[in-house]
Amino acid sequence: MNDKIRLCCPCHFGLESVLKYEIQKIGGTDLKVSDGKISFTGDENILARANLCLSTAERVLIELIEFKATTFEELFQGVKAVELERYIGPDDAFPVKGYSLNSALHSVPDCQSIVKKAAVERLKAKYGISWFQETGPTVQIKFSILKDVVSLYLDTSGVGLHKRGYRRNSNAAPIKETLAAGIIDLARVRSDSIVCDPFCGSGTLLIEAALKALNIAPGINRRFAAEKWSCFDSKMWQEERKRAIDSVDRSAEFHGIGADIDDAAVALTLDNAHKAGIKSRLKIEQADITKFVQPENSTVICNPPYGERLLELREAEDIYRKMGRVLGKGGSRQSYIISPHEEFEKFFGTEARKRRKLYNGMIKCRLYMYF
Repeated sequence: MNDKIRLCCPCHFGLESVLKYEIQKIGGTDLKVSDGKISFTGDENILARANLCLSTAERVLIELIEFKATTFEELFQGVKAVELERYIGPDDAFPVKGYSLNSALHSVPDCQSIVKKAAVERLKAKYGISWFQETGPTVQIKFSILKDVVSLYLDTSGVGLHKRGYRRNSNAAPIKETLAAGIIDLARVRSDSIVCDPFCGSGTLLIEAALKALNIAPGINRRFAAEKWSCFDSKMWQEERKRAIDSVDRSAEFHGIGADIDDAAVALTLDNAHKAGIKSRLKIEQADITKFVQPENSTVICNPPYGERLLELREAEDIYRKMGRVLGKGGSRQSYIISPHEEFEKFFGTEARKRRKLYNGMIKCRLYMYF
């Protein structure tokens, strides 16, 4: 199979422009950008490349169809019309999951069973069998119903793309890898950048910066659901993986400097950096923010602590004041700080040159940019 495929990548709200650039870079065409997702066209190589190389996408979905449905019959017929046999073999497992918002068909369990029933009827007719054992690879069917418009997808990634394989351990409040990668892009990290994180936690921001600087594909050390699908040639996956390995730039001069007040966080960062294969690029120490000295021509990228309870909030505000005394505000010492605190700039002591709304999970944040 090497026909054109319509693909869709969900992303964090606020990272659409970053993901758009990444998709264009890997060869995706005919891009359509909407809130929290981008759809585009590519062949099976682009599908594999997207899974391996996109650092800000949450997963890579095959976009099958979009149609209007306000009754179960319309939903059933709409799904049954899709050429599911193009991707789903007679032995494959094809579970269904999805969601519905502001639609007449609001019962998700009912919608799931209708979509499954329609898929079974379609495949029964195509394969001439009446019972599916579903013992083969999993081809996950996903649907969304938004204002009565049904979108049907197949999930090629399996486990979400934020699972790079290096962070088996994390501390209490880690930042998601895909969001970290987006912030790294917004901070314009290059192959010769010096990146600092004085609140390194489990090391996610520093590791994502190193991967970006050395052009290491974020999915290089993991597997994807569609690698097991019979409709795709395994040689194609091998080609794309080799292409990604050959693109790594070990000559890059990047190095990262990290600190954390917690010695367990320092150990965690070093362990995760070792798993990611970039430990030699980082220098990590146990230190309080007041002891941090930002080098010339460096960029601080950090996710400082924040509190939801009153006492924690006061402590966080005190940390922001201390940050304001030691971090660069632009020029040769830049800072990119993500925080959900509405009055971060007041405590930091300087207004950001630019702000960007982002979501860290369900928490609304801003990226404060000083450059």
